[in-house]
Amino acid sequence: MIRDFFRYQAQTTPYPLAMEVSYAKGSYIYDSTGKAHLDFVAGVSACSLGHCHPKIVDAVKKQTEKYMHVMVYGEYVQEPAVAFTKLLASLLPEPLETTYLVNSGTEAIEGALKLARRVTGRSQIVSAHHAYHGSTMGSLSVMGYEERKSVFRPLIPNIAFIHFNAEIDLQKITEKTAAVILETIQGGAGFIAPKNEYLKKVRERCDEVGALLILDEIQPGFGRTGKIFAFEHYDCIPDILVMGKGMASGLPVGAFTSSKEMMKSLQDGPKLGHITTFGGNPVIAAASLATLEEITQTSLIIEALEKEKIFRKLLKHKYIKAIRGKGLMLALIMENPEMANHLVLTSAKKGLILFWLLFEPKAVRISPPLTISIAEIEKGCAIIMNILTAYDNNHVN
Repeated sequence: MIRDFFRYQAQTTPYPLAMEVSYAKGSYIYDSTGKAHLDFVAGVSACSLGHCHPKIVDAVKKQTEKYMHVMVYGEYVQEPAVAFTKLLASLLPEPLETTYLVNSGTEAIEGALKLARRVTGRSQIVSAHHAYHGSTMGSLSVMGYEERKSVFRPLIPNIAFIHFNAEIDLQKITEKTAAVILETIQGGAGFIAPKNEYLKKVRERCDEVGALLILDEIQPGFGRTGKIFAFEHYDCIPDILVMGKGMASGLPVGAFTSSKEMMKSLQDGPKLGHITTFGGNPVIAAASLATLEEITQTSLIIEALEKEKIFRKLLKHKYIKAIRGKGLMLALIMENPEMANHLVLTSAKKGLILFWLLFEPKAVRISPPLTISIAEIEKGCAIIMNILTAYDNNHVN
């Protein structure tokens, strides 16, 4: 199968990890030889409840027996989508009440950017250096990393960039700005959290000049940081909230939420201001509903912060220079990129799945399922520490 994988399936890098997956359950992925791999990545923060959680599998099975795709988004009343968006609204502060369901995080970003321009009548979008919001052309345009986007230019014009956590840059947000788009916690940059009430100050500047604030919660959303959404930690409510990844326990999904009044602008002038065939798919919506119910009706959100403490306690080594992030969205900042690569690749051989971050070569991602047990955390951390200790012993002068 691996030969066909390289021949027929498009690749994203010259050297994919290429593990042949047999099945996955809980916190483990099993390869074609039957070897178990403890998953500290959760499909890059997508599998909030681990692999094949019984409540998600049951919700999907029940919905597929009723109906799957029946009509393009927004025309028919489909119970799973209505129930999910209603529950989501009950968990969000005003005025975030109306949700547009799409197929991925990057499509949700596209919809949010269009909505901001439509509502304000302005065109400028302000984003952050080292931001990552997806790979479609609009999302790529607000990526703050030129090396990854230069070959695809020309992109969307009138994009300005500020430095995350740099209060002095807020004056670049002006009356010409339609929206400021920020990750609540910068992901690809190395899990950089806002400091000194930064997001609150961005919110105040947007209000001063009439710009909208878009917060991208595609990675930290749905309980990963110890709150339903990370913005709840920072006393800052966005005008448009973008989500994806962990929303449906590993199924492809995205969404953006705003006020009812703002979202109406996509209904008319022109009609069909944003359209999608498969957005709000009932099977995906059923999985999203079951995921949100499980996360909010259990202690998983509170446990995320307790599990963070365990990771921070166990992962202390001279090669780990810092642990960034919050909850179960953590990044080990290693001494150098070579050490980060060594840890990821050696862990893979030892049955532990770790991964990289996009723009910080010294970072190693730890974003396990919210359901991971204490024993599994201890097991994975022991593998990491053994690898670092062995490396240290082999490089003693």
